[in-house]
Amino acid sequence: MSDRSDRETLEGVALPPQRRPLFPLFLSLYGRPVLLLGSGEAAERRRTTLIACGAVLRESADRFEPAMLDGCVLAVGAGASEDALHALAAEARRRGIPFNVVDRPELSGFLTPAVLSRPPLQVAIASGGAAPVLARLLRARIETLVPPGFGRLAALADRLQGETRRRLPDVLRRRRFLERVLSGRAADLMLSGDEPGAERIYRAALDAAERDARRPETGIAYLVDPGPGEPDLVTLRALRLMGEADVILHGADEFPAILELCRRDAAREAVAAARAVPRMRELLAEGAKLVRLRPSPEEAATLRAGKHDVVTVPGVAGT
Repeated sequence: MSDRSDRETLEGVALPPQRRPLFPLFLSLYGRPVLLLGSGEAAERRRTTLIACGAVLRESADRFEPAMLDGCVLAVGAGASEDALHALAAEARRRGIPFNVVDRPELSGFLTPAVLSRPPLQVAIASGGAAPVLARLLRARIETLVPPGFGRLAALADRLQGETRRRLPDVLRRRRFLERVLSGRAADLMLSGDEPGAERIYRAALDAAERDARRPETGIAYLVDPGPGEPDLVTLRALRLMGEADVILHGADEFPAILELCRRDAAREAVAAARAVPRMRELLAEGAKLVRLRPSPEEAATLRAGKHDVVTVPGVAGT
């Protein structure tokens, strides 16, 4: 079998185009069979990671047979011969089993990211195989921005998740509560090492949120100017609000790069200027937290005249 690293097919099956965006995924391997093919330092690193995730390993240094993949949910190759690695990749692809050949993106069905771990919190950074060293450098930068206390904060949220869901069954109210409590005083105390204090503040906030849940939810409109259309010119405040909104209202000609910055699961609606205020009134009556991108000057005045909660968020001027 050819040793070309730029081969375009694998056992007659066309490889996917490189450098396309990857689908991010965290896969549970606990108690599930995983094949590790190969030996050496790279294979040993993967072995340590897979065992830490609870995988049940099947291992072979350099020999591959299709039956080794029976029942496996994942396959990894590192340090084996070219023939064995190509055979593994071809068979795993045929069966629809996710597979990775270390440092060989052209042979892989998925790539492993650079990972920042603050158990149970994980941050993964990937470059689609284009610049793995850059991904590792970015991870090092993020290390300084995410202290270990964030892991403890995530553990606290996990420990109280069931109680929080029970006491705040409405998804919208629960999400807003978590946004407040995980970025407020409880977070500050946890990051400073005061875990009992953080839990006390969390529980007090949960008590207050449960009492507030008996009252109608009040909507709020953020009228956001995202600037001239360049993502790096969006203000930090606008970026935060775009990441928290339930609904994004925008014009039909909004820059796609700006919409990409908005919260992934927020509803996005393209509205004509004449329809913007009526639609915002409807959403505010439902208790929505909405962002209106590039509002007209009249929209804020009209909503305030109707006694709605409105916040204007200016942007930077174009260059």
